[in-house]
Amino acid sequence: MKNRWWILALLGLLIGLFFVFDLGRFLSLEALKESHNDLQQAYHEQPFLVMGIYSLTYIVMAALSLPGATVMTLAGGAMFGMWVGVPVVIISATIGATLAFWAARYVLRDAVQRRFGDRLKAINEGLERDGVFYLFSLRLVPAFPFFLINLLMGLTVIRSVTFFWASLVGMLAGSAVYVNAGTQLAAITHLSDILSPVLIGSFVLLAAFPWLARWGIGMVKTRRLYARWTKPAQFDRNLIVIGAGAAGLVTSYIAAATRAKVTLIEGHKMGGDCLNYGCVPSKALIHSAAFLKQVKNSASLGIATATVDYKFSDVMARVQRVVSTVEPHDSVERYTKLGVEVLQGKATITSPWSVEVNGQILTTRAIVIATGARPVVPNIPGLETIRYYTSDTIWSLTERPERLVVLGGGPIGCELAQTFARLGCQVTQVERSDLMMREDADAVALVKAALQADGVQCLTQTEAVRCEKDAGTQCLIVRNQTDEETVLPFDALLCAVGRVARTEGFGLEELGIPVSSRRTIETNAKLQTIYPNIYACGDAAGPYQFTHTAAHQAWYASVNALFGNLKYFKVDYSVIPWTTFTDPEVARVGLSENEAKTQGIAFEVTRYDLGDLDRAIADEVEHGFVKVLTVPGKDRILGVTIVGEHASDLLAEFVLAMKHGLGLNKILGTIHTYPTWSEANKYVAGEWKRAHAPQWLLKWVEKFHTKRRG
Repeated sequence: MKNRWWILALLGLLIGLFFVFDLGRFLSLEALKESHNDLQQAYHEQPFLVMGIYSLTYIVMAALSLPGATVMTLAGGAMFGMWVGVPVVIISATIGATLAFWAARYVLRDAVQRRFGDRLKAINEGLERDGVFYLFSLRLVPAFPFFLINLLMGLTVIRSVTFFWASLVGMLAGSAVYVNAGTQLAAITHLSDILSPVLIGSFVLLAAFPWLARWGIGMVKTRRLYARWTKPAQFDRNLIVIGAGAAGLVTSYIAAATRAKVTLIEGHKMGGDCLNYGCVPSKALIHSAAFLKQVKNSASLGIATATVDYKFSDVMARVQRVVSTVEPHDSVERYTKLGVEVLQGKATITSPWSVEVNGQILTTRAIVIATGARPVVPNIPGLETIRYYTSDTIWSLTERPERLVVLGGGPIGCELAQTFARLGCQVTQVERSDLMMREDADAVALVKAALQADGVQCLTQTEAVRCEKDAGTQCLIVRNQTDEETVLPFDALLCAVGRVARTEGFGLEELGIPVSSRRTIETNAKLQTIYPNIYACGDAAGPYQFTHTAAHQAWYASVNALFGNLKYFKVDYSVIPWTTFTDPEVARVGLSENEAKTQGIAFEVTRYDLGDLDRAIADEVEHGFVKVLTVPGKDRILGVTIVGEHASDLLAEFVLAMKHGLGLNKILGTIHTYPTWSEANKYVAGEWKRAHAPQWLLKWVEKFHTKRRG
């Protein structure tokens, strides 16, 4: 960093000397006209020397972002003529611009990216994708100061090679105009004479050409894509939605609310994974297990003894009862009343405008694929010979497994490992890396300690090797980092190693709709596939596997599919919250410390210990923390992690604040009911305020009070 400041100081010195000695007087149109004949004579006598000096001067001026590039370009035409002047000017200008680009990148980029990395993320992604087009367009329009383009581009992620060639080609037209003007120097009285409004307009059109060409090429590709299919003369429906999980239900709901004719097709159960196998049953089971934990810890509440008698089958029956209670919210009857045509059956997309279901071909203007995800079954030798479950099938248990092995240390694995341990199972959790890899170490440490306190044996950095049966006993053999193998006997094995998008068998292969390496359907920012009238959302599209993000995407998919010919909307992923429902809960929105460090984003950490919260003390669950990442010196929130009771509920205030640009000062100035858990949010804002109190002002105020006391 020290070397960078020396370079910055040296550049500043050189630029300062330029203005102190008024070297700019030699780079005026009048000075060029006066020395025109002398320059031409010098060039004829020693052409290579003059070209070299001219080129070096131009490079230095461009590298230091000094004024006078216009006059230098005119001088190139005046001295060398059109055919020699254009290549000399354009090469010199491009080399100088690249040096300025490198200087800005070396001296300032890291600092800028650290401080504003989150704001620059979208710009960086756009430049990685369309950097050539942006730079080429800017170079073609003389209204944009070239020196500013050099410096700003140096602060981004655009590659040096891309910058050089796009600049070389982009500056060619403008340089040629000025060099040509230089060959007719006597006719120029003002620099503004060179660029007429018509010529500037021509440059603007030329700058727009690559974008228009790209749009045209895209249109041609799309036409070719559709050419193999016969488009119906009319359509039975405005929209067909495949999949009745969270994404499909919300998509259908919005379409029906806007009076579109929409058909929802589901091949299995209405409500999808969340209702039947995920959020609803797991939270119901977690609640029952939490009650058992409270009874076990009754002494801490002043209750000497408390006992409970329960049957595992009754607990699982309650889980199904909860599912049945929620089921009407997602039922065929409800959505039919809302105006959605609901069909049960296997859907297959047969063309961009048609879907086959139950032997019937339905035509539609647009299709939304919301087919969800399924559990990943790991490729472990011998797995097929033993009794294993996934997060979909574990709910079929009616007898409690005395020994349960849980494969996976993500949110699902941690939630269910703790829950079954509280239900009296002997639980061993196996994870090849560490628990909850997306969270910071301080959050994971609290969860791991809680799991172990509940009786879970956590085997991290441990890999499942094979499954075996020995005299009727099912076993999982695992291997740790020292290659030591351990035999884990079990009555049930739960595979909770993740979920993968359900994209096979719906006709995507026949239409050539690409999927990613994670098996999610590839879409653009509008959730369109390669066919502009076919969309995907929810787990099938990614990048998140949350019910709330599926519903969030569904709004965009539905509105774009129905009204995209009028206006499109790009999906906003700027503020995405999530929670792992262990005890303590881990809730997060925005950046974690690990992510901020990895992305090179500067941040400050403010932390409030929930052990100091009155309500936490009253409830005797005074563990956990609220951690807020902010921009250095400012109260703007970059990310929040909350670990503790009701963390998922506490997070909502920060989600709202981040979404609408509210800082910690606004939270501090909001009245929070006492005594509640939500006060923790105000207290962490208070911690930030204390850390940023203006000490000079406090010293002055102290003196003011002292003086008033006499």
